[in-house]
Amino acid sequence: MCLCASVVKSLCLCPFTVPMLSTALMPHLYDISPILSPTINVWPGDTPLTREVLCEISKGATVTLSTMHATVHLGAHADGPNHYGDPTKIQAPDIASRSLDFYLGPCTVIDAPVPRGTRVAPSDLVLSTNTDLKKLSVEPRVLIRTSTFPDFENWNQDFAGLSVELIDFLATKGVRTIGVDTPSVDLQESKDLPAHKAILRNDISILEGLVLRDVPPGRYELIALPLRLVGFDASPVRAILRTLS
Repeated sequence: MCLCASVVKSLCLCPFTVPMLSTALMPHLYDISPILSPTINVWPGDTPLTREVLCEISKGATVTLSTMHATVHLGAHADGPNHYGDPTKIQAPDIASRSLDFYLGPCTVIDAPVPRGTRVAPSDLVLSTNTDLKKLSVEPRVLIRTSTFPDFENWNQDFAGLSVELIDFLATKGVRTIGVDTPSVDLQESKDLPAHKAILRNDISILEGLVLRDVPPGRYELIALPLRLVGFDASPVRAILRTLS
């Protein structure tokens, strides 16, 4: 047997293992979007989700084809600045004009366990042990879990909102996007919308209707891209969080 053949034979007989990536090192995905079905609630007076079936394979059609009727503020969604600002008077672009950078990149999930019907203040943020609020370091995107709106199929009007002080505080920390686990950053009965106005003034983007109950506080990668809906004041998003190594 030639040397070359001997080497090949020994390699074939020698047991070896292929190194596998540990599952502990693989990123984990959290789907933070509520399920969209006709049973999901929308803001009172807004357009609920319905599906109109135009044709079906089961009834002899070549394809199944559906039309969706719904508000663009459906489930997890991104607000365009023209939702709370008059674009004829100030800089308030539609959702299609908003940079995707607001909705993609590192983010921080923070707990803020406040009573229902109240506004989250900076002092309500649950920080790491021995962390001074003034020294708080967060990513440019912050998701706030209030746990005051637990079920989109059972609407409760007394969910929490955000305070102007909190928004201004996060703006000083370089935050560009704020997400909440409620239908709005303002209280349901609010007419002057102070949180929305503070967000507009600081050029911060909004994500509303997130499902954060199973997400531990910490750092993640946020992916919550809105559709390019020209002229529209919001867009549904499929929001997910990916753990960082």
